[in-house]
Amino acid sequence: MRNFPLSRGTVAGILKGYIGLSAAVFTEVYTMVLSGSSSNLLLLLALGIPIIGLVMMYFVRPCTPASGEDSGEHGHFLFTQAASLTLAVYLITTTFLKDVLSFSNTVSYILVAIMIVLLMAPLAIPLKMTLFPANRKKPGLPADLVGGEGDSNQTMDPLLAPSASTTYLGSFYEPEDISEVDLLLAVGEGAVKKKRRPRRGEDFRFREAVVKADFWLLWVVYFVGVGSGVTVLNNLAQIGVSLGVSDATVLLSLFSFCNFLGRLGAGAVSEHFVRSKTIPRTFWMAVTQVFMIIAFLLYASALNGTLYAATALLGICYGVQFGVMIPTASELFGLKHFGIIFNFMQLGNPAGALLFSGWLAGQVYDSEAAKQLGSSCMGPSCFRLTFLILAGVCGLGSLLSIVLTIRIRPVYQMLYAGGSFRLPQNTGH
Repeated sequence: MRNFPLSRGTVAGILKGYIGLSAAVFTEVYTMVLSGSSSNLLLLLALGIPIIGLVMMYFVRPCTPASGEDSGEHGHFLFTQAASLTLAVYLITTTFLKDVLSFSNTVSYILVAIMIVLLMAPLAIPLKMTLFPANRKKPGLPADLVGGEGDSNQTMDPLLAPSASTTYLGSFYEPEDISEVDLLLAVGEGAVKKKRRPRRGEDFRFREAVVKADFWLLWVVYFVGVGSGVTVLNNLAQIGVSLGVSDATVLLSLFSFCNFLGRLGAGAVSEHFVRSKTIPRTFWMAVTQVFMIIAFLLYASALNGTLYAATALLGICYGVQFGVMIPTASELFGLKHFGIIFNFMQLGNPAGALLFSGWLAGQVYDSEAAKQLGSSCMGPSCFRLTFLILAGVCGLGSLLSIVLTIRIRPVYQMLYAGGSFRLPQNTGH
């Protein structure tokens, strides 16, 4: 987010989209390479994944963000989005083919190799930038002032010399042992400003953000959206079995694919409308939670042909919650302490799973199974009450999303007044 502050929604959508595809990638590896061996899968997760993560950490580092709109950067994002979408289509296609056809080991290895190539396709961007670096002029400077011959050792005098109080006091955010007279003089000259609490759109500390109503509204809306969605995800196999679907592989793959579309699309769509219409990103959380109500009612109805449609719809809406929450939190509360703020927001996911999946769905399922005098439950009644309650919860979440959207609309009108994110002034901290 700090490396690409002007494209926060796009970045969040891409990163969260790949996370949404990870389950499908591991499923491909498990079925085609590991031949369904649970022990080999555990070995891969215990050793292979940590090694890959440690190696990749070397390449993740902060860089200097672009100071304005960059068409090259926009093209790179489009390429990454296209590559991720191609990978998603490939994964869902091979999953369906694997379900209806029997592949030999050779064909399976070839399919996995193609998947790895598509997965690594974004590496073409740094390779291209390394092999074919672009020569860019510094924005805002005439050509004769940039890289002119014989001027490399000359320095330009500043147009405005800093005041004495500015030089003496330095940054206001780096406290120094100064006298009260010097501080008042500096305030009068405009060199420093008296300390005030941050406003929405500026950098918040966690203790400053956690007392804001918008912080908790965003957390509750996210908690409702992901908590209700993860309840279906955690119980999708049992939902399928109770409705007569013996193998839930296709259902899980469909949910994973639509989850990816929701995450990727939320970043791109919210980025477009926040730039063109200054519509807060949380508007899309309200819209998708209304559609989640429809999906839960479809589940509860258990009509023929609605299971896959409801799963696809819910997967998209579930993914949107991730793609919207991340850039919204960074825009409202800044990037300086974004890590702790984001991770606290993420607690809505396990909290929702514990409440809605572990307690609500589990209790309802066990109760219905006891009525059938067995350990498992069959029929639409196994989860119907759960779906109806989740529909009501999403109704509350959509109302809170609308309230939050109305509250933060002025913030987005200020941040995106010029059609692009307004970078904060450098305060030296």
